[in-house]
Amino acid sequence: MSKPNIVILGAGYGGMITTVKLQKSLLAEEANITLINKHDYHYQSTWLHENAAGTTHHDRTRIPIQDIIHREKVQFIQDTVCAIDPEEKKVKLSDGEVSYDILVIGLGFEAATFGIEGLAEHSFTINSINSARLIREHIEYNFALYNNEQRKKQARLNIVVGGGGLTGVEFLGELANRVPELCREYDIDKAMVRIINIEGASTILPNFESQLVEYAINSLEARGIELITDASIKECQKDHVIYEKDGIEMEVPTMTTVWAAGVQANEIVQQSGFQTTNGKVKVRKDMRTPEYDDVFVVGDCALVMDEQTNRPVPATAQIAVQEASLVAQNIKALVKGRELQKFEPNLKGTVASLGEDDAVGVVFNNRKLYGWKAMIMKQLIENRYLYMLGGFKLMLKKGKFNLFV
Repeated sequence: MSKPNIVILGAGYGGMITTVKLQKSLLAEEANITLINKHDYHYQSTWLHENAAGTTHHDRTRIPIQDIIHREKVQFIQDTVCAIDPEEKKVKLSDGEVSYDILVIGLGFEAATFGIEGLAEHSFTINSINSARLIREHIEYNFALYNNEQRKKQARLNIVVGGGGLTGVEFLGELANRVPELCREYDIDKAMVRIINIEGASTILPNFESQLVEYAINSLEARGIELITDASIKECQKDHVIYEKDGIEMEVPTMTTVWAAGVQANEIVQQSGFQTTNGKVKVRKDMRTPEYDDVFVVGDCALVMDEQTNRPVPATAQIAVQEASLVAQNIKALVKGRELQKFEPNLKGTVASLGEDDAVGVVFNNRKLYGWKAMIMKQLIENRYLYMLGGFKLMLKKGKFNLFV
């Protein structure tokens, strides 16, 4: 293949690692590499819950793309992807189009609201820097307004989080730390604030082991979080939420509903005619789409099946990074006419933060971690990613090193 045009869509974990790996492994005369992203920055999506709660500023989370890419090897286009035409090998943007010989789709996820009445219109989601910043400002606005109205509204101080999975629980942990600060700042009795989690499963963190779940529950409830399990949100309006538990519908007054109970692949993938399962592309073993040899898919847009369990591999940041590393290797092989390799996920464990100095997790051959030890492990994992992305300079600039709380 003579100097192919390699186009990478999206600057999430999958897109950025693919780009970084390719710019290291291919010479400028071997390929044209183009990265396309809506914004001029990459962000740590695993930190967005901290931005939403206000415990970490969003500038800490975002990383300028131009600080990462090798400008002589990678062209960056800041634009919005509108559609993909795999037959014509073109990507349509809001301002023009780009042709490709090899395409990498890493367009990330969107919130899935499952048709719940009012949820799309009246809830907030944690899926970008701007959405996280909106949540933080909305919560602060309601706290500030509470004592400035003649008729005080409890709904301003009630925060409902839909979903008790990883994102929902991590956001609850940050809220538990942030709310006392807000109460002091806005002269509000902390006892007036309610933080309510509504989860459809019988427990929060349903994919974690029972000992870790019990620890997480105790940690959150000790800080005032209300956990309602085996319940489902039926309706979301501007000033209240209705949920059902044990066949009984209950109403909670709230002006802040944060939905963290479902995601789906970017709808552009399905609209562009790729074969999808639940909106995702069920990729081949080498991470290519079933029908096109020149299109790879990574991250939330890819459906990877675990051959041992015959279940989907979870679309986590660590898996996206692993997929991207393999895709970069396979693109190099494709360019040089070599054999492509099979993706083999390596699940090294998962850690869920419960606030600044608390966490739970399983790592390294099912070793369970609790409290500050788990928190240190989470920071090490996050710092390692920053090192992979931009070396020691980026890790020292953006990393977390509060290891001795």
